Amino acid sequence: MPYAVVDMTLFDARQRPLRDLRISVTDRCNFRCTYCMPKEIFGPDHAFLQRDELLSYEEITRLARIFVSQGIEKIRLTGGEPLVRRDLPALIEQLRTIPGLQDLTLTTNGSLLRQQAKRLKEAGLQRITVSLDALDDATFKRMNDVGVPVATVLDGIEAAREAGLWPIKVNAVVERGVNDAGMVDLARHFKGTGVILRFIEFMDVGTTNGWKLDRVVPLREMADRINADLPIEPAEANYRGEVAKRWRYLDGSGEIGFISSISQPFCGDCTLARLSPEGELFTCLFAARGHDFRSRLRDGSSDDDLAAYLASVWRVRDDRYSEMRTAETNAAAARVEMSHIGG
Repeated sequence: MPYAVVDMTLFDARQRPLRDLRISVTDRCNFRCTYCMPKEIFGPDHAFLQRDELLSYEEITRLARIFVSQGIEKIRLTGGEPLVRRDLPALIEQLRTIPGLQDLTLTTNGSLLRQQAKRLKEAGLQRITVSLDALDDATFKRMNDVGVPVATVLDGIEAAREAGLWPIKVNAVVERGVNDAGMVDLARHFKGTGVILRFIEFMDVGTTNGWKLDRVVPLREMADRINADLPIEPAEANYRGEVAKRWRYLDGSGEIGFISSISQPFCGDCTLARLSPEGELFTCLFAARGHDFRSRLRDGSSDDDLAAYLASVWRVRDDRYSEMRTAETNAAAARVEMSHIGG
């Protein structure tokens, strides 16, 4: 029988509840975005995880049930690119049956959505987030570094809409001198469509993306640039721990969001844990190491044992990297790559 406990929410050392779980189902991706999986690092000879190193769908579902019993309300599937993992709808069909799970969603680069959106919806996926960093084809191709055109991603977004994966959110990572000149074009394209666009400050996740502070466009500047052409105002958060700061168009045509880990850290309300493809739990996006659940799964640990291990990890959590970020902390230690545990 699966482990099931009612109202067993865990709190960390800073009294932040465990509410959100991001599950990376693969470390592989069909893009080579320069801010995430630069081609010079993740080239043809890069050693990705082997199949037997990955958690099986049954192992993922077992852990997800235990996590939900301990307070998790939302699960987001990530990667790498989650849609490159074979038969992902089979995992979604398993996850959607978990009692107490309120939200099941997925983040994708959108390139495979036309082929898979309908099946994802039928399997039980509720909504979706798509990454799109520019509307200009040349800029977008340079950023994904594999030549995929904007039209492919826009068609994937339309396929998700047709399938009923709603609401749709679109994420754009903004780098100064790379794609920041196209921010207003992106905003104008999605304004009034019901799609929620979020701009993300370029972050120092991992150590391979060449992050420098002078390439960050801070929230205040991004908001000012949008407001100059498309007037906006701040809006209230939907819930504690919401990652994006919400703004709305003054003409009532929808909302836009900004994710500001660099200029306005939100560590104080972070309720996120991240599970890597090989079963390591990371309690911070900027963590250097994870906590091994796979060996416990495969060594015969009971559900109670796994729940106790989760509690022992979360209750001592004290992560607040973004609040403490300095040139020294940024350079001090290796950090897990974004491509390994999702955003």
